[in-house]
Amino acid sequence: MDFIALLIPDAAVLAGAVLVALALDVLFGEPPARLHPVVAMGHYLGAVGRRVSRAVGAAPRPGVEFWLGALGWCVGGALVVALAQAVVAAMQTLHPLAQAVLLGALLKPMLSWRMLRDEVCAVEVALADSLEAGRARVGRLVSRDVTDLSDIQVREAAVSTLAENLNDSVVAPLFWFAVAGLPGAVLYRFANTADAMWGYRGERHGRVWTWAGKWAARADDVLSWLPARLTGALILAVGGGLHWKELSRLARLTPSPNGGWPMGALALALNVRLGKEGVYVLNEPAPAPSPKHIAASVALCGRVVWLAAGLLAALAVTFLCLHVGWLPHGRGGM
Repeated sequence: MDFIALLIPDAAVLAGAVLVALALDVLFGEPPARLHPVVAMGHYLGAVGRRVSRAVGAAPRPGVEFWLGALGWCVGGALVVALAQAVVAAMQTLHPLAQAVLLGALLKPMLSWRMLRDEVCAVEVALADSLEAGRARVGRLVSRDVTDLSDIQVREAAVSTLAENLNDSVVAPLFWFAVAGLPGAVLYRFANTADAMWGYRGERHGRVWTWAGKWAARADDVLSWLPARLTGALILAVGGGLHWKELSRLARLTPSPNGGWPMGALALALNVRLGKEGVYVLNEPAPAPSPKHIAASVALCGRVVWLAAGLLAALAVTFLCLHVGWLPHGRGGM
């Protein structure tokens, strides 16, 4: 059994695992924190981050901070991939149905649609109570200061976060699972978590991350590059329009090389304006999001989740078939 065969289980097992993972997510949501592998990744990144970054006021050492951050990321990434690979190897002797169920259960913590959906819906419920409650609720989703946000800005932040995290929390993990099995999904989730904790310019929580978090930020950019564009295309397809040229223009307006693709696509699909004051405005001529747009955005993204699952399972089947030679090769047949 070669390396690729070890990473990629039987195609039917992999496709079944995707469905199991999404079913578990919809039915049960997130596992308890003490059992959640992403929480364990966060503990590792928190402990290592305090050693690779410098305290505010300490003398800067850009080169040392950068390479320590890169080393901490690489060691953590190698550990999670090795663990995932070992688990996949241990399951090879099981019945395919058991493999699909176990693999789906292990994939589930790498993606999170139900929690994202519920948190975004909760923003509109909170806004119906008061603007202050809406600000507090959207503050759980974004890292920016929400103190002075208007109700329109709260909704813009909620819809933008939904779009961006549709990629980070669902499509990208599924994409890397289809390409490289459980190790691929686990590595992506580690990279995305590292970016969320380390990928900042300047000070955060008493530490300076400009250089220590640069590797983590760039690694997440690289691993999210193709999935983000795929997410944008899926949103446009489900939304009933293929405004790729306009989406490409909007995506360049955001500081992130990837975030603008799903955010711009959702703005076009809903025909709403999405912006972050002083940073970007997407689909500027459109009206601001209203209460109905929260529900509409969640419903649209829910359809994208299941479309992505179907397409990426098909991609995995094709990838495996090409590898083992199950597809025709020219005039010679099989």
